[in-house]
Amino acid sequence: MKNKILFVASLLFGLMMVNAGLNKLFNYMPAPANLSENLQKAFNAFTEIGWLMPLVAVVEIIGGILFIIPKTRALAALMLFPIIVGILLINTVTDTSGMPIALVFVAVELWVIFENREKYLALIK
Repeated sequence: MKNKILFVASLLFGLMMVNAGLNKLFNYMPAPANLSENLQKAFNAFTEIGWLMPLVAVVEIIGGILFIIPKTRALAALMLFPIIVGILLINTVTDTSGMPIALVFVAVELWVIFENREKYLALIK
């Protein structure tokens, strides 16, 4: 049962990452009109760096696809960890309205990292 729940959570997480990455590249979902001023300033700063958002988008797309596949989930969790930390920090510092979904992302990410902890031990031995 635990494996099925982890698979469904990983599937949804991976699809959300792929969607977020594709949206960064193709901008098919408009930004909400009620963004806070601090959050708007942060997004403007990120887009000023021309290469940053395409890089994040590509990592989100590749990481999201890898997150769905059980064999590559451990690698995807490491790839997406800095992005998840960034999502959590943005929602902590600038605008807390997105905190519930950010905490769900963090929970799924940490769960997958915990489940694959044996694979990571070889990296630090």
